[in-house]
Amino acid sequence: MFPKPLPSLTPNTAAYESLPMVKPTGFREYDARWFLGKELNLMGVQAVGMGLGTLIGRMGVKREIVVGHDFRSYSASIKMALVTGLMAAGCKVRDIGLAMSPMAYFAQFELDVPCVAMVTASHNDNGWTGVKMGAQRPVTFGPDEMTALKKIVLEADFDLIGGGSLLFIEDFAGRYIRDLTERPKFSRKLKVVAACGNGTAGAFAPQILEKLGCEVIPLDAELDYTFPRYNPNPEDMKMLHAMAVAVKEHGADVGLGFDGDGDRCGVVDNHGEEIFADKIGVMLARDLTKVHGPSQFVVDVKSTGLFATDPELKRLGATTDYWKTGHSYIKRRVRDLNALAGFEKSGHFFFNAPVGRGYDDGVVTAIAVLDMLDRNPTKSMAELYAEVPKTWGTPTMAPKCADEIKYEVVERITKRFQDMRDHAQRVADHAIVDIVTVNGVRVTASDGTWGLVRASSNKPELVVVVESPVSEKRMRDMFKAVDAVVRENPEVGEYNQTI
Repeated sequence: MFPKPLPSLTPNTAAYESLPMVKPTGFREYDARWFLGKELNLMGVQAVGMGLGTLIGRMGVKREIVVGHDFRSYSASIKMALVTGLMAAGCKVRDIGLAMSPMAYFAQFELDVPCVAMVTASHNDNGWTGVKMGAQRPVTFGPDEMTALKKIVLEADFDLIGGGSLLFIEDFAGRYIRDLTERPKFSRKLKVVAACGNGTAGAFAPQILEKLGCEVIPLDAELDYTFPRYNPNPEDMKMLHAMAVAVKEHGADVGLGFDGDGDRCGVVDNHGEEIFADKIGVMLARDLTKVHGPSQFVVDVKSTGLFATDPELKRLGATTDYWKTGHSYIKRRVRDLNALAGFEKSGHFFFNAPVGRGYDDGVVTAIAVLDMLDRNPTKSMAELYAEVPKTWGTPTMAPKCADEIKYEVVERITKRFQDMRDHAQRVADHAIVDIVTVNGVRVTASDGTWGLVRASSNKPELVVVVESPVSEKRMRDMFKAVDAVVRENPEVGEYNQTI
């Protein structure tokens, strides 16, 4: 009988080493994230593995699963604790070793295994750990599965049938690299800055781009789990600025930045201009529609309004569905609508056949960007970007807000904006013409300027994004108005970055 996990234990005690600790808030909307030692211990990880194996069986899925881990000092230990739990629940485990998250997703197809558990905290600060999970390739768990997993784990309602096994897959990285490089090289000679933030992508992304014929300038590609320069997060302006400096220093055609577990990609053009990922999505949607004909796309509510208003996308017959932010939500929506691709402002891009297999892979995204450049041999990245209608947008900004209260805070903010609209109050001196509540609240003013507030799915934060098609001043005015509503809630702390 495995004991029920406790929400907290004191480190360096007998109880900490004898009982499982799993903080309930670590079960997020579509994956799991905990701060190791304070919210989760190794016995707690075992409980998560037992719960995952139990859930897989109860879903009627074959208990076979791929596991991998990112490059943090503790990730391999977390993975092995997870594996012992999975095996106790009767799972046959295929261990691909050190990997980016998309390598684990690829392994589901390559090894013909239905389930995946990737140990990673993605771009979260050092000290965090987590698991990205799925049992229906190419999609990963959503709220229903995560709620079921949480219940099983916290109640210790395990099916400990035993009979599990572990098989290590030797040189799986070579199979992944061959899958992406056994294709024609780029016909255009491209000089590329490959920024990895000292995360896991440094072991894989630069060599893949080199094999495709690029001249690669690696930037922070040495693996270092302390992340000495900046967090490997292509939404973080520190990373984008470092990429911009390197692009200008080396005269590169483009800068490509990968997050901690390699499933996201950020872009800097040849002038060192940081292009937010949603604008890259507009550019890729244009390019892919020219190649594949009128196509359906999915984007998240944080993304630019250009997907709906861009004259070129309209002319090409592209249609776009705005959906909930989160890699699991967009991935599932792309599958359900049979869309050609899905784009998130965070840099998670999902390419369906014939471009990809439906899951998010930062290296596949980088290749799609380079294919776009290759198909436009007389144009630079900056020139392609200049063809996109101008808008003024903020980066993704994240004020602190505790996991236990953040969703309630967003409900209050949503009601506040709805009350303003119902009483004909103005936002930033303009009438409110639309409010979208599919994921947080996105409020749009009469001139098309909009602001979004939502709860982060994987950190104790809110998320704020603002965009204006009119001017930088209107963007700043809207941010001031949105932030004033946010500040009505004393539980909200300082931003990680702001304008």
